[in-house]
Amino acid sequence: MVAGTPRVLRVMNERAALDLLTEHGALSRARLGALTGLSKPTVSQLLARLEAAGLVGSAGTSEGRPGPGARLYALRGEVAYVAALDVRPGRIRAAVADVTGAVLATHTLATPARPGPGGVAAQLTAALDGAARAAGIERPALRRVVVGTPGAFDPRTGRLRYAGHLAGWHSPGLLAEVAAALHPVPVEYENDVNLAAVAERRLGAARGHEDFVLLWNGTGLGAALVLGGRLHRGWTGGAGEIGFLPVAGTPLVRGVARTGSGGFQELAGAQALPRLARELGVPVPEAGPGGADPADGEAVAAALLRTAAEAYPRPGEDPVPGGAELPHDGTFSPHAGPVALLRAYAVRLATGIASLVAVLDPAVIVLTGRVLAAGGEPLLRLTEAELAELAPSRPRLLAGEVTGDPVVRGGLEVALTTVRDEVFDTAAL
Repeated sequence: MVAGTPRVLRVMNERAALDLLTEHGALSRARLGALTGLSKPTVSQLLARLEAAGLVGSAGTSEGRPGPGARLYALRGEVAYVAALDVRPGRIRAAVADVTGAVLATHTLATPARPGPGGVAAQLTAALDGAARAAGIERPALRRVVVGTPGAFDPRTGRLRYAGHLAGWHSPGLLAEVAAALHPVPVEYENDVNLAAVAERRLGAARGHEDFVLLWNGTGLGAALVLGGRLHRGWTGGAGEIGFLPVAGTPLVRGVARTGSGGFQELAGAQALPRLARELGVPVPEAGPGGADPADGEAVAAALLRTAAEAYPRPGEDPVPGGAELPHDGTFSPHAGPVALLRAYAVRLATGIASLVAVLDPAVIVLTGRVLAAGGEPLLRLTEAELAELAPSRPRLLAGEVTGDPVVRGGLEVALTTVRDEVFDTAAL
């Protein structure tokens, strides 16, 4: 036997037990033994050590069987806390979770067009403090914070790129300022769409998939590329900024670094939908659902697609009023109505997706974000049918399944992965 092997096996068994408690919640000693394949005495010793270390505690007894209930064991959530923030123009949303992954509280901070005194660091601190207080803890109790933003921080310069619309986030000293403001809590940054992909892979539509693309349409078009089970970020962190992709159907856009927009964004971004609706004679709502500001292009685009999806015929019905067929140039009679809007938008969406498919050949493409979610199943199926005509392979198109804020949920998952590795390491026990 190699020296030290029993200790190594003990640590491995304890980590396996902690991972199972994370996945399944409270478990009895017998159930934990069945899942790990360990003997009853070994499981008893393992649980005693984890309980003494404060990692595991009693969670009552099992019910539903004759006789006394078996004692249940569960992770102690207070062992560690993490936070995630979703940063967008006009607001920052923060959430705090414990080590089990349970979200304890959220807090949304409205942010002005230009940051006030203290700048971005003060905004992030205020958002975190609001969520931490609501969770019943103080900010220093957090073990890790993950911040999701549009664009990406260039790993060579530390400056935010591809997000010119995010006011106050382009100072060369920003990362140092935030680190000082949140010290001693470690802070990690990630593209917001990448975080949504993490959430979908762990908890949603992309579970079990090693190669997939997540397409997001909210305030902007973006994609997350997961290849071989790993996020692909590119040289500057900008992989997936597909709004800049030159595409057929719109004039060639030049000076994209200056304008912050490109061909695919102009063709299929949120701002394109009101223009397309007017071309087709479809009324454009003055406000989104709940009385959103008419200037909120994301809300207006989502309202247009939701109305179109609700009007879309069920199987067996005429696909377009009057029997009109779908021209492949995406143009329609101005009287075709909301159904034509949905079909025309699907053509535009598939035009850009086809380029991704030709280069990456993903097994699955997940459509998510407020605008795409509003189109529902009709938009999904229309886009898939059009893509079959444009792309050499046929990936499955799936709707995102993570509800609420996928960016925040993905940020929490990233933070939890690191923190669990830290607190579940029992080698020193």
